[in-house]
Amino acid sequence: MFLGLCAVLALALVPLTGGSYRRLSELRLRWLPLAAAALLVQVVVISVWPTMPHGAAVAGHVLSYLMLAVVVWVNRAVPGMVVIGLGAALNAVAITANDGTLPASRWALQHAGIHARDGFNNSGLLAHPHLSWLGDVMVTPSWLPFRNMLSVGDLVLLLGVVILVIGSSRRAGTASDLPRVREAAGAVA
Repeated sequence: MFLGLCAVLALALVPLTGGSYRRLSELRLRWLPLAAAALLVQVVVISVWPTMPHGAAVAGHVLSYLMLAVVVWVNRAVPGMVVIGLGAALNAVAITANDGTLPASRWALQHAGIHARDGFNNSGLLAHPHLSWLGDVMVTPSWLPFRNMLSVGDLVLLLGVVILVIGSSRRAGTASDLPRVREAAGAVA
């Protein structure tokens, strides 16, 4: 919910920052099916089949971040994509250091109204967390519906989304345009 609200806010800022919805609509991200597959893996591991064997859940969760890293890499020329990658990497490091679970603080869990459930938890209270400061230690504002926890990585990722939306609305080129630009430059030279 919070990511969606931030995306809507970024879209609302497009005309206020001199951007164009037309230019934004021309953005072509590469390898989106891989990103969709990564998100599908996360949904299956976290929501559809959280009681799968723990090793399989951890492997799927970490694999989904590796898949997203590939998508970020091939789109790294797009404004904000490197920042999105940094946010995802911060989460991935904490998840990997904690056997597949992003550590959450007791305070954040209580204030977000989230209770432990059986099976795999992508975020949760851990007995001996590593890199806990990278975990879910913040909570979305109480006036928002569907309260949730946030990590430092989430905030960096959200900043990247805002940069992507506003930056892509202000410039004509995208990562998929680079080969054509190079060809045109070679023809002129």
